[in-house]
Amino acid sequence: MTDTDHADTPPSPIVAALVVAAGRGTRIGGADGPKQYRKIGGKPILRHTLEALAAAPDIDVLQVVIHPDDRPLYDAAVAGFDAPADLRPPVTGGATRQQSVLEGLRALSAAAPDFVLIHDAARPFVTRTVVAACVEALAAGHPAAIAATAVADTLKQVTPDGMGIAGTVDRSRLRAAQTPQGFAFATILAAHERAAEAGETGLTDDAAVAEWAGHPVVFTAGDPANVKITSPEDLMHAGRHCQLEAMAALSDIRMASAYDVHAFEPGDHVMLGGIAIPHTRGLKGHSDADVVLHALTDAVLAALCDGDIGHHFPPSDPQWRGASSDRFLAFAADRVRARAGMIAHLDATIVCETPKIGPHREAMRARIAGICGLPVGRVSVKATTSERLGFTGRREGIAALASATLRLPWSEAEMDDGTQDETRS
Repeated sequence: MTDTDHADTPPSPIVAALVVAAGRGTRIGGADGPKQYRKIGGKPILRHTLEALAAAPDIDVLQVVIHPDDRPLYDAAVAGFDAPADLRPPVTGGATRQQSVLEGLRALSAAAPDFVLIHDAARPFVTRTVVAACVEALAAGHPAAIAATAVADTLKQVTPDGMGIAGTVDRSRLRAAQTPQGFAFATILAAHERAAEAGETGLTDDAAVAEWAGHPVVFTAGDPANVKITSPEDLMHAGRHCQLEAMAALSDIRMASAYDVHAFEPGDHVMLGGIAIPHTRGLKGHSDADVVLHALTDAVLAALCDGDIGHHFPPSDPQWRGASSDRFLAFAADRVRARAGMIAHLDATIVCETPKIGPHREAMRARIAGICGLPVGRVSVKATTSERLGFTGRREGIAALASATLRLPWSEAEMDDGTQDETRS
């Protein structure tokens, strides 16, 4: 390509996303603070929204407008946020949404964007497709373009008393406005400044500001899933949506089992499931000989296809002499998280004649859950005897069987690792 070819290529427009997060969200109720900081799927709604916008390759700059009282909440929500888009310091909003948007636009002036997409903080499920449609319309020369969806329900006009039907509305010409609402930056900034100077404060969205200023607005394809969270029911549905998305992302379900055994030796307690249980003898091993945690560790590593406890913590290495076995299980759990996965369930069966396991079962469950960062409801511990048969029946030691169920992201690379079935060659 020649220098002339480079010169003929127009530069890509700079696109900013202005996220309005200064509202109080009173309709959602409760004492848990503004809705944009309520958590769904373990993260604040605002964090979901910023991540969704940052995932859109068209977005270069992110600017958030917040309430003056919310800076600590905002800082917590964006802690660790890392994205290609430039997240600028937040700006304080005004008494109304219209004033807040104007403050945000003024703050963005320093970034000199070509286009700006104005988006509600409480719409966390916006997609790349919706963003791209807005940007494409602006790049085509439209001064304003807003995401919108067709109205599916039949709409009725009511009588003045609100009790009767006065008529049916033709829904074919109606659209439900969403955000983002995209604009040529200079156009919408000037329109907002004019509206503020004129004392025009009743404009319900930014498209209305553009219309008031005489600019044509076009529709782009919205998405029914791009909902605004305004009520407790919306919050509940959003949480379920996040759960379903998380489970769909972890579609590679793995299960593995493992077995371990340790002989008795002189001592005054045994370590089982991370709990020290008084006993007339101890268990023999290079570490603390916790047969339950060893079996669970091997089960988790096996589900990962990541070796076994002896591979990662060889008995020949003196640093593991007398080591607490919770370190081994915590290591295996960390290996799952490093693969962006989760432990869905752990189960352990202890085989012994003594000591009695029942009185310590719940403490073991709680300890194992704590080591792995799981709810205790995802950990099962049970015990049985071998009816006085075999080495456990002769009280020579204790055995443990374990199983682990994991959920991991689906990996095409792991499905096509270069190996071929000979029958297919």
